[in-house]
Amino acid sequence: MFESYLKQYIGKDPAQVKPLSIAIVGAGATGVELAAQLHEVTGVLAMYGLNEPSDVKLTIIEAATRLLPALPDRLAMATQQQLAKLGVDLKLGRRVTEVNREGILTHDGEFIAADIKVWAAGIKAPDWVKNLDGLETNPLNQLIVDATLKTSDDDIFAMGDCAACAWTGRVGNVPPRAQAAHQQAEALYKSLCNRLNGKALVPFTYYDYGSLVSLGKYTTVGNLMGSLMGTVSIGGFIAKLVYLSLYKMHQIAIHGYFRTAMLTLSNAFRRSVYIKIKLH
Repeated sequence: MFESYLKQYIGKDPAQVKPLSIAIVGAGATGVELAAQLHEVTGVLAMYGLNEPSDVKLTIIEAATRLLPALPDRLAMATQQQLAKLGVDLKLGRRVTEVNREGILTHDGEFIAADIKVWAAGIKAPDWVKNLDGLETNPLNQLIVDATLKTSDDDIFAMGDCAACAWTGRVGNVPPRAQAAHQQAEALYKSLCNRLNGKALVPFTYYDYGSLVSLGKYTTVGNLMGSLMGTVSIGGFIAKLVYLSLYKMHQIAIHGYFRTAMLTLSNAFRRSVYIKIKLH
C-alpha cells in the first residue's frame, strides 16, 4: 500500500490526483481485520504529512448480506458500525463476477474501481495440487484426508488449508482456520511419532473454541465456546486481552516459554523506538 501511495501522489499535483482505492473481496475475519489495519496505516501516513485521511478509499465487497458470518448478529452489526465510522465502504450482497486491472465488477452490474485488489473470500489450493501423482482432491484443489489426516496415499499426510477433512459430527469439512491447523498439527505430530514406533495413528477431532476478530487499535469482538459456559460473546478490552493471549499461546507452541517471553520483551522495547512504517 505504501509503495502504491507514493507512486500515485509524490511529485504530482494533489488537486488532480484521485484517492488511492483499495477493494477487499470478502467480509470474513481476514477481510475485516485487513480493512481496519489499512485504515490505521492511513493514519500513520498522515502523521508523517504524506496524506490526508480522504486520500485512501477502502471498500469491502461481500456476497452475503452481512459481514462476519462466524459471529452472532449482534457482534457482526457492532463491527459493521465500527467500520462505517472509520469510513470503510461496505458493499454487502454483492457477488463478484469479474476482476480486471481497473477494478471489480459485481453481479448487479456495479463496477468498483480499485488500484489495489485483495481477495479474502475463502480459500482454494493452487491448480498444481490436483496433479500430485494421483492424490485425491476436491473442487477447491484441497487434498482429501481421512480422520487421521492421511491422503489417498498411505505415506502422505496433509493439514491446514490444503487439506479437506470431514468435521466429525457436523456437516461439511473442518473450517480453514488457525485453530484448526493448530489442532491438526498436534494430532499429526502424535501420529507421526506413533508410526515411527509401529503404533496406531491418532484420529483427529476438531473442537471449535469460538472466533475473535481484531480491528487493530479500534476494538476486538468475538465469541468463545466451552463445555461449561456454552457460547459467550465478548468485546472491547476483554476480547482484545483474550485475542492477545491466544496469540501468545501460538507463539509458546512454536518457540517455547522462554523464547516467547524474550520476544515479548523485545517487541515492547521496539515499539517505543521504531517507526510504525518503513519509509524506504
